[in-house]
Amino acid sequence: MTYRPKSDFMNILIQRGFLADCTDIEGFDNALMSEVISGYIGFDATAKSLHIGSLTQIMMLRWLQKTGHKPITLMGGGTTRIGDPSFRADVRPILTSSEITANIVGIKSVFEKYLHYGEGSTDALMLDNSEWLERLNYLDFLNQFGRHFSVNRMLSFDSVKSRLDREQSLSFLEFNYMILQAYDFLELHRRYGCRVQFGGSDQWGNIVNGIDLTRRIQQKSLFGLTSPLLTTSDGKKMGKSAAGAIWLNESMLIPYEFWQYWRNVSDDDVSRFLKLFTELPIEECDRLGALKDSEKNTAKIILANAVTTLCHGEKAAKAAETTARAIFERGGIGDAMPIIVFSEDDLPLSIVQLIVKAGLAKSGKEAKRLISENGLRIDDMPLHNAHLTIKAEMLTSPLKLSAGKKRHARIEIKK
Repeated sequence: MTYRPKSDFMNILIQRGFLADCTDIEGFDNALMSEVISGYIGFDATAKSLHIGSLTQIMMLRWLQKTGHKPITLMGGGTTRIGDPSFRADVRPILTSSEITANIVGIKSVFEKYLHYGEGSTDALMLDNSEWLERLNYLDFLNQFGRHFSVNRMLSFDSVKSRLDREQSLSFLEFNYMILQAYDFLELHRRYGCRVQFGGSDQWGNIVNGIDLTRRIQQKSLFGLTSPLLTTSDGKKMGKSAAGAIWLNESMLIPYEFWQYWRNVSDDDVSRFLKLFTELPIEECDRLGALKDSEKNTAKIILANAVTTLCHGEKAAKAAETTARAIFERGGIGDAMPIIVFSEDDLPLSIVQLIVKAGLAKSGKEAKRLISENGLRIDDMPLHNAHLTIKAEMLTSPLKLSAGKKRHARIEIKK
């Protein structure tokens, strides 16, 4: 990026690696210098939590607010009922209204950690597009807005074209999604003066549609800005680990496991993730990213602590680090380790069943394979007996169960 920005917000986006593309970077930069800009990102409520694949966009909104502007978090209470088809190979499952409502409650709790909501000029707004989408009259909507959308153009967007090129079905229901997202942008501008929509680079076509619709209907110029779709250095999409999604809600993933994800990232990702997911100065991110060999572990701990503090608080980050040190340095159990509690009625259990219930293996077959390959330990001692039975009297004190060097669980009996 050769453009030299004037505003604090654009400086941060460019320096820290948030910027993929912008519809009018100079115009947007000038607007940031002359007024308080309201910008939004939409999040469909497809699960009870967002995962770290959404953290880039969340941090963009956080920086927008920290540089004196107004973030809007738009919950897709309406659009979730359709499902965004962008770059997907199949149709999203249709959720019930009660499921969507429950998911929105969980997602809202994530944003409250990163943004300040209120009535002030730069306080964040939490909105739900069901407020206007559920009131639409279909015939009136088609008559007023349908004429502004070219099917030819919509088919040319990569998000749709890639699906059709693979000869995978795209339902008319899904095809409506980009029209409704464009309408969201129009409504947010009408109601709240919103000037910019942010999103991942896969949302480019949807964002451009909203800008074009508002220009046609309101004769107003809006902006669109996208961030790169984030992958790890080995090319994998951010958001999941071998054990599953890295959720942002504590109810979906405990802080210790969240902390461990960041502690164990690839050496090549440290500098980039420090810039994107923490607020450490750029110079410090570069310094930590340049550390070599064993010193790189120090940088990873700083990364894990900083990201976990933003998401779960300083206390949770410190507890996770303390637990990690207890596990890896002293062979202890640690208070933040995943805890599996059994009643006496649940026991006895075979060690294979216990491993599966503790989430250290997906099946009995996998558990037996781990044991045969010397990958399981009880209280840091190698486990060789796949026929071992765990009885209540063996749990008078907590039992530490380990799979490999990085996955652990504490087994307790209900007292």
